[in-house]
Amino acid sequence: MSTASTAARADAAAPGDATATGATADVPSVVPRPTDWTALDGRTRLTARTRILIDPRAASTTALPAGRSEFPGPAHQSVRELADQLRTEIKQVTGITPRIAPRTGRPAAGDITLGLTAQGDFGAEGYGFDSAGPIRIEAASTHGLYYGTRTLLQLLRATADDHRAVPRARSTDRPAQAVRMVHLDAGRKYWKIPYLENLIRRMGDQKLNTLFLHLSESEGFRLYSPKFPGLADPGHSYDRADIERLKAFAARHHVQLMPGLELPGHATVISEAFGIGFGSGAGACTGAHTHAHLTPDWIIDMTSDKAIRKSKEIVDEFAGWFDAPLFSIGAEEVPGQLAQCPRVRDHLASAPDVSTLGDLLNRYINTLDDVVASHGKRTAVYNGSEHLAAPQQKVHAPVVFLTWEGTGAEPEIPGHDEIAIGPFYDTPNNYHHLYPDEPWMYDDWAPSSAPDMLGSGVTNWADYNFWADDGYFEQHMAGPRAILADRAWNGSATPDTLAEFRARAARIGDPPGTTPAPVPPRVEGRPSHHWTFDDASYPSGWTYAGSPGNTILAEDTAGGLSGTSYIINNPTPVDGTAGAGSRAWRFDSDRDGVGFGGLDVAEPWTVSVRVRPTAVTGDQVLLSSKAGALKLMQHGTGKVGFTRYGEADFSFAHTLPLDRWTRLTWVTTPGHTTLYADGERVGSVAASIPLPLRSIGTEKASLRGDLDELTTWDEALSPEKVARLEVAPPEVARRR
Repeated sequence: MSTASTAARADAAAPGDATATGATADVPSVVPRPTDWTALDGRTRLTARTRILIDPRAASTTALPAGRSEFPGPAHQSVRELADQLRTEIKQVTGITPRIAPRTGRPAAGDITLGLTAQGDFGAEGYGFDSAGPIRIEAASTHGLYYGTRTLLQLLRATADDHRAVPRARSTDRPAQAVRMVHLDAGRKYWKIPYLENLIRRMGDQKLNTLFLHLSESEGFRLYSPKFPGLADPGHSYDRADIERLKAFAARHHVQLMPGLELPGHATVISEAFGIGFGSGAGACTGAHTHAHLTPDWIIDMTSDKAIRKSKEIVDEFAGWFDAPLFSIGAEEVPGQLAQCPRVRDHLASAPDVSTLGDLLNRYINTLDDVVASHGKRTAVYNGSEHLAAPQQKVHAPVVFLTWEGTGAEPEIPGHDEIAIGPFYDTPNNYHHLYPDEPWMYDDWAPSSAPDMLGSGVTNWADYNFWADDGYFEQHMAGPRAILADRAWNGSATPDTLAEFRARAARIGDPPGTTPAPVPPRVEGRPSHHWTFDDASYPSGWTYAGSPGNTILAEDTAGGLSGTSYIINNPTPVDGTAGAGSRAWRFDSDRDGVGFGGLDVAEPWTVSVRVRPTAVTGDQVLLSSKAGALKLMQHGTGKVGFTRYGEADFSFAHTLPLDRWTRLTWVTTPGHTTLYADGERVGSVAASIPLPLRSIGTEKASLRGDLDELTTWDEALSPEKVARLEVAPPEVARRR
């Protein structure tokens, strides 16, 4: 058991603190746990007389001490700016507005002093915390001071009474790993800036210091520069002003914005914008030279001087927008079959410095690394290139590998610094179905302290959830993010259970300034969503990167929750039910599905769909979420129903006939669900679930048959309105 656990019992036992029992009584109410914590008797209270005292000599200090590591990057915040921020945050938590003053004499009880010092072994981000009398926080940089104030604010928030007291304790706290990262797929999905600001607040509060924005993917490019017209859609990308705003905001929370592009693979949007893909020009590569679900333009032509020049121009432009120490160029998953393309074979035969596909990729990486290095940064790449034979070209030694293979316990790539991301993937779709293993992370994973392991990161990918709600991903990432923050900061064995950790994190809650997640207004008098399954093109800002028939669009013509099928076992478009030219989708595999990424909608609601089953299976799911599902064939009964996961299955007295179209309609109010078939009432069940909008199907159970005209309402339709659905499809403007 760590020092932090053995010395903190007085914190939990102090009168007025949040109730804690068992192992939680051994842990201070701080996430991440301090690496050293000595609890003392009693508490120190803030009062209306509390002051924030700063050393006048340190008020304008902004940089880390001489000889610092390049990570986590420069500290942009002065002590005075931090004091101003802390005063606002203390007011939000306690209602007290401390006065800021220079420290000229002895601090009074309840005062908070902030000081920079060259004494002690604090490093770039460590700090000393002493609340035995007046509260004192000291560090070698404002990075460390900021983290000390996060500890103070969390302790105040966790106090059960008026949030004005902290347990008396002393701590010297510094991180186990230099890079503590959150990775967002901002290429496939466009994230709203208010969500990013909330995420940055939460990261700073939990001492996570790197927000990696993966800003390009095959489906989208999210940095808008007038130098590259047609590359990014202005309405779904970030311009220079947006990035400057985010950088300034992140600096106040000591989070660096690490940018990432994706080339030469995962690059359809770039290839098509400039005609520089392997599928362009004379002698183009074919589908046989790439993955079957993609086109050859998914890869930038590494044999082309034009493509190399454009790649360098793009990296040169956007590397200058950011000030983080790392800039990622991706460089992963180049298909091995590309080596058989005649264009590649001819180039390898004629170029003296490359003889294999691995050489070609490594030369491309090194060429772009030279551009990144000219901006004073280091290049980062995802691992994978090391698996290709490359006798003539070795990746430059300073390049950092983001290792998505392995356990993150030890470095995997000899000769290179690494950041471990693989064990912490959050890819919440029914094809990949990857979620961080939270019990393993908390109970078993030990972050590596090897000198070439820079840190760890929890990683989001938005495959097949391109238009998902920001909150859909947040509900999957919040738990693993908190665990990674705890483990990457404090590498010692965890002293309590995962359930107790979650309770501790919940007790602390969100940091001050966090804005509530937007709640979509309930739609009245018309459908909230309508998926016609008619042929449709991707909306502006997204590029179709699949080969024909793959990742096809399910357009939401009523709301903003469009979805796509997955990369393998896609549904097949067939004739639909809404007249000439309409389409339906045919599902014939459990791997068939559609990703929406919507948040559940509380009762009341209505769902109506036309379905033509073609086979009987043990479980057929129409709509699903983490909490529940609507079933075309309920497990165990084969009847239409719904499920509240972990609690109960419910069935109606109706079995769908095979090979015939039926309109099913579920009408739900709190605690009550009625089923209609072809407008006729089938029966009711005294139970309900929120409307699940994650996906069509689950990772193990999809439907068998045809689906058309899937429509939802944020209200319980009357029997008369349900009957009228049989007369004509819902009147919804179809956006084309």
